[in-house]
Amino acid sequence: MQDIRNIDDIKQMVNSFYAKVRQDDFIGPIFNEQIQDRWEVHLEKMYGFWQTVLLDVRAYSGSPFPPHARLPIQKEHFDRWMTIFTQNIDEQFAGPIADEAKWRAEKMAEMFNYKIEYFRNANQKPLS
Repeated sequence: MQDIRNIDDIKQMVNSFYAKVRQDDFIGPIFNEQIQDRWEVHLEKMYGFWQTVLLDVRAYSGSPFPPHARLPIQKEHFDRWMTIFTQNIDEQFAGPIADEAKWRAEKMAEMFNYKIEYFRNANQKPLS
């Protein structure tokens, strides 16, 4: 198995991951309801995001948290997202960049979960 090396690998990683997410009984309905018919736009955004994070190519700008702030999700949803993400990477890639992708995803899931819980508990409106 090879490591994640270029935009084609990023697209393979993103497309295969979201194909699994969309079919998942637990988190699929949340993604499908939120994204609806905008999957192509979402996937393009994810290509840019992961290309920026993993390959140091400035292909994404913006703040990834606000679109997630009001979703009806909890730690269990992030755990399932992480399980699918990790399995998807491990099925296709091996190497330091693949490991970095899993580490970055885990840190993002932890941060998003923490921030969502903070805003819920503080009864505040999240940043948008």
